[in-house]
Amino acid sequence: MTAAAHYEARPANPGWLRRAEAWLDQRGKPAWLVATVLGFVFFWPVGLALLFYMIWSNRMFGKSCRTRNHRHQAFQHGFNAMRPSGNSAFDAYKADTLRRLEDEQKSFEDFLQRLREARDKAEFDQFMDDRARKARDIEQDEKEDA
Repeated sequence: MTAAAHYEARPANPGWLRRAEAWLDQRGKPAWLVATVLGFVFFWPVGLALLFYMIWSNRMFGKSCRTRNHRHQAFQHGFNAMRPSGNSAFDAYKADTLRRLEDEQKSFEDFLQRLREARDKAEFDQFMDDRARKARDIEQDEKEDA
C-alpha cells in the first residue's frame, strides 16, 4: 500500500460539534435560528450559548451561512493534498516522501518508547534499591536494640 493510498483511505472525521456546525451552515441562517429557539425551549443555557456563538461568529448579522461553506469543505471531503496531481513523477515523489516520513515517525516513536521503558526501569530499580536499603536499616536497628 502506498502512502498516498494510506491517506486517501482515511476519512476526515471531525468532531460532532464541527459536523453539527457544518450541517447548520449548509441549511443557512434559518436553521441556526431554529436551533437557537429550540435550545431556549428545551434548555435555556444551550439556547444562550448558540445565540452568543451566532453573534461571536458573525452568523447572526453577517452574510448567509452558505457562503461560509467553502471553509468546511476540507472537513467534509477529506484530505485533499493526497489526491493525484496528474503528474506521475511528482505523485511518485510525493508517495515516496510520505512513506519515508512515516518510517521516520515510526522509528522516532519506537525510540521514545524505548526511552520511556529505560526511564521506567531506572526508576523501578531505584525504588527497589531504596526499599532494600530501608529493610537493611530496619534489621540493623533491631540488632542494635537487642
